[in-house]
Amino acid sequence: FGMESGPEPGRWPAACCVVTGASRGFGRSLVRLLAPRLGHGSLLLLLARSADQLAELAAELRGTGSGLRVEFVAADLGCEEGLRQATAALREVLPAGPSGRLLLINNAGSLGDISKTFLDFTDPDEINSYFAFNITSALCLTSSALQAFGKQPGSSRTVVNISSLCALKPFKNWTLYCSGKAARDMMFQVLALEEPDVRVLNYAPGPLDTDMQLLARTKTGDADMRQLFQNLQESGQLIDCSVSAQKLMKLLEEDTFCSGAHVDFYNI
Repeated sequence: FGMESGPEPGRWPAACCVVTGASRGFGRSLVRLLAPRLGHGSLLLLLARSADQLAELAAELRGTGSGLRVEFVAADLGCEEGLRQATAALREVLPAGPSGRLLLINNAGSLGDISKTFLDFTDPDEINSYFAFNITSALCLTSSALQAFGKQPGSSRTVVNISSLCALKPFKNWTLYCSGKAARDMMFQVLALEEPDVRVLNYAPGPLDTDMQLLARTKTGDADMRQLFQNLQESGQLIDCSVSAQKLMKLLEEDTFCSGAHVDFYNI
């Protein structure tokens, strides 16, 4: 995604971009930074559950007069119907978008019930619905996007998985979140291996100042973990979403990461 070949300084050439979990938090910050960089004629497809927030964001981006086509799909990626809706949208809009570049950012995710310990998870429906949203949907959306965009000579394809330190390190009460993040990292490492011409990045954005972080410091069952997150907030160590999103943009623009790598906010 190096910018030097862009039609205007500071702008990327026309691209097809897809961002999941785009309506709030990190996803929203990311979209706001990404949109102005996209060259004339680019397509931006936003996916999230909240139709109102998506419509508002799309209207804001369309109002900039940048020649950017903004589409959105409000769907719950955790249920089959929502996932079908999202993959159908990809198959419809991607082949009609610019053919030079594809950027897919898998940002949608959830914490799961962090008041529970490992031994509390006995209901398969609860576990399966967590993994359906956090793993299955990311795999289906990514494969559908790559198929729909196709493999064209001279085009570049980049897939980003929004990862976490939790993909590498276990935390008490976070059975679902840690295992989901670890599975996603590995899944995208396999993609990097199988498709050497697809650039794949697992990006851990650091402890972000979001609603998810608020849940972490109030709902985590383990008192020490709760305290850890409270201390991060009180000492001003939580990271503003736009600061971390800026680092991801830099990574994509420099494009020097090893495909499939796990890169942490703090290591850039």
